[in-house]
Amino acid sequence: MNFLTVLSAPVCILLAILTASLHFHHPAIYFLPWKNLQDTSLPLEADLIIRNGVIFTSDESLPFADSMAVANGRVLRIGNNSFVQEVAGHGTQVLDLEGKVVVPGFIDSHVHFISGGLQVMQVGLRGVNKKEEVIRRIKEAAESAKPGSWILGGGWNNDQWGGDLPAAYWIDDFTPNNPVWLSRMDGHMGWANSATLRLAGITNSTESPRGGTIVRSADGEPTGLLVDSAMTLVVSRIPELSIDDRREALQKASDLALTKGVTTVVDVGRYFPGVSADLPWEDFTDVYQWTNAMSKMKVRVCLFFPMETWPRLADLVNKTGRALSQWVYFGGVKAFFDGSLGSNSALFYQPYQDEPDNYGLQLTELDALLNMTLESDLYGLQIAIHAIGDKANDLILDLHSAVASTNGFRDRRFRIEHAQHLAPGTPQRFGKEGVIASVQPDHLLADADFAAKKLGNDRAERESYLFKSLLDSNALVAFGSDWPVTDMNPLSGINLAVKRKPPNWKDAWIPSECISLEAAIKGYTISAARASFIDNDLGSLSFGKLADFVILSTDSWKDFAETASASVEATYVSGVRAYP
Repeated sequence: MNFLTVLSAPVCILLAILTASLHFHHPAIYFLPWKNLQDTSLPLEADLIIRNGVIFTSDESLPFADSMAVANGRVLRIGNNSFVQEVAGHGTQVLDLEGKVVVPGFIDSHVHFISGGLQVMQVGLRGVNKKEEVIRRIKEAAESAKPGSWILGGGWNNDQWGGDLPAAYWIDDFTPNNPVWLSRMDGHMGWANSATLRLAGITNSTESPRGGTIVRSADGEPTGLLVDSAMTLVVSRIPELSIDDRREALQKASDLALTKGVTTVVDVGRYFPGVSADLPWEDFTDVYQWTNAMSKMKVRVCLFFPMETWPRLADLVNKTGRALSQWVYFGGVKAFFDGSLGSNSALFYQPYQDEPDNYGLQLTELDALLNMTLESDLYGLQIAIHAIGDKANDLILDLHSAVASTNGFRDRRFRIEHAQHLAPGTPQRFGKEGVIASVQPDHLLADADFAAKKLGNDRAERESYLFKSLLDSNALVAFGSDWPVTDMNPLSGINLAVKRKPPNWKDAWIPSECISLEAAIKGYTISAARASFIDNDLGSLSFGKLADFVILSTDSWKDFAETASASVEATYVSGVRAYP
């Protein structure tokens, strides 16, 4: 045994600091920066020790360990069993992992958290692959709805039932007295019945707003479908849900997250792009702030607010700092620039193959977006901008370059949300310019089956979901789900990033873009933490960080690396079992 492992903990820490500059490493000791030591007050006796496992730390200085000690909700020691056992006391709980794999708590880098929780309480249409079943579910909801009340929900994907777009007449017969609003799975198209169209004042003569489309039949009649900013015409009419409903939605969303091993989410706001800017702030004050004050938070959240409200966030951060607590962090501001592939509204250089006159939609004037971004950045706020099409991504990268040139160099961690389709050379720009790609592997499930139809096979394979190209270009890649657009399930996302093989596919889609298991896990852990400036507390199982971790079903790292498949057996938050 190396003599360092038998020294007392304080001596070990001091030796670690003194020898770090000499690049001296020992597998049992984690070398910590002085800042973490200063900021962390930990006792010398563990509350919990987990042992006899395969702990993947997401920390490059100590990638694997077999044991870990937790005290006061943080990692006290991590390494081999003899080193960790030194801090065991009479009251220490010991958990034998029996060889199971442990990973840091997953961080979902892009969710609409309260909207997802609300959707759990509404009409769920995700994954439904028959038109008849979609109609049946809506009819069932209508039968139990009070006259005049709204029927809300969504998650539908017309590509799953053959491509036919839904229309108001599908559901008008049994919803004459109830306005209906059902969002498409990507959040860029909504389906209304005739009662809703009348309530919103949408007629043959209503013009489509800039950045949106009122879909019409051949004779000019609105069909009930609204795209992107046109959704505002309906969404602005929907009565705001009660505070109690939204608080319940947060609890339901949190409970679901814990079953999937998700201990932190980055909430980018409401699901609908057309909702007024004030609503996410109401979610903060009425839901998150209240739940945090009542000590009822179950998962950690990092919040992004609408960019047009940046002065309010700048003022808040100036008064409170970057976090309310260990549960609620302030991320930055977010804006939309284009739509989605599924709704044919993502912005491309070339037109859609199935709509030769359509290049997609630009949802925000570039000059206005640049001015807001410059101001937000000048006040130190992190920027996140939605861009899916190849042209949209290049334009936002140009915008980032202009901001960096004007406001000067700093660690701004500028994010592009989705970054789904990238022109040749664009992944290299992400790495060179230090722009974060916040991507969602589970979108592969939907896009793999129809991207070629919309873009052409060559174009789809050349520029879709270029995870490996981004990583090879030294870009920081953070993974998320976009829940409720897709399921909140990091293990599914990890499998897709590694295998790129949707169900019923014989081979991988664009196999050259498959990544390693380690890289995929880091996308949901340390990279996700760095992408939101929360890596001092989260993202890896390292000394002094919050002890959020997940025990997986597999007891073989080799098998896990080969199959990229496992399930969640238990989720711990601050070293306390939170699921099951």
